[in-house]
Amino acid sequence: MRVRPEIFLAVTACASPLAAQRWQRSTPATPPAADRVLVPAGPFTMGADAGGEPDERPAHTRVLAAFAIDRHEVTRRDYFRCVRARVCNDASLRRGWVNPDAPVTGVTWFMAERYCQWAGARLPTEAEWEKAARGSDRRVYPWGNEAPTPARAVYGLRMNVGEPASVGSRPAGASAFGALDMAGNVWEWTATVYDPYAYRSPETEPTCARALATYADLRRRGAYAFTGAMGIPARCERVLRGGAWNYWPDGLRSTNRVHHEPTGAYPVSGFRCAVTP
Repeated sequence: MRVRPEIFLAVTACASPLAAQRWQRSTPATPPAADRVLVPAGPFTMGADAGGEPDERPAHTRVLAAFAIDRHEVTRRDYFRCVRARVCNDASLRRGWVNPDAPVTGVTWFMAERYCQWAGARLPTEAEWEKAARGSDRRVYPWGNEAPTPARAVYGLRMNVGEPASVGSRPAGASAFGALDMAGNVWEWTATVYDPYAYRSPETEPTCARALATYADLRRRGAYAFTGAMGIPARCERVLRGGAWNYWPDGLRSTNRVHHEPTGAYPVSGFRCAVTP
């Protein structure tokens, strides 16, 4: 159900009336100015041959056209612009989460897609997301191969008390192209259907039909660990990337793939948008 922006304002204001009302009442109903980094055309290595989960293998070369991707994750403030414009549905906010500069969470894949379209953009594909995160030198994390630290990423916080930080608050974690928060803070929806076997035939874009056939094959084989702790999906799902504020350090690697139903709205999941120049 579409919720009117004034109702959204009242609900979120309950957590901290003054803090929420100040920024929401001054938020315009127009798309924010674009702040994106350019990722040039050319090849990069996607996936890994060792470590991680089986659905991250094998490493393979992808050649992508040039694209631009948001420097930051979409913030609560920017997402509320779309709500105020009566285009987007409200996000599911946790009580007490009122920082307007933190990434928006509690949005479904469909809500993320709708926002990007309203902003004149689209969700990035899984391949675009990974190239923007790891560059062309096969780095493990956006910043390089060194292990995560609190200066580089927001991670390792307790689920019941932690929360994402303001976007761009970890500049030391920037990717080779200058994108920020691509490890930790929040998981990010991509446009791509989750197919655990996708890397076996990377020349074709995954489809729901192919993905459902893969899920059935994994169940027949009893390969429940193939997709990691997420398990084998029952319905067609979408890929999320990047890790979140409650995730462990190793899970922040740029090849890590997770998946959820596109109708799910989670306190650890947000998004950023992309465009084709």
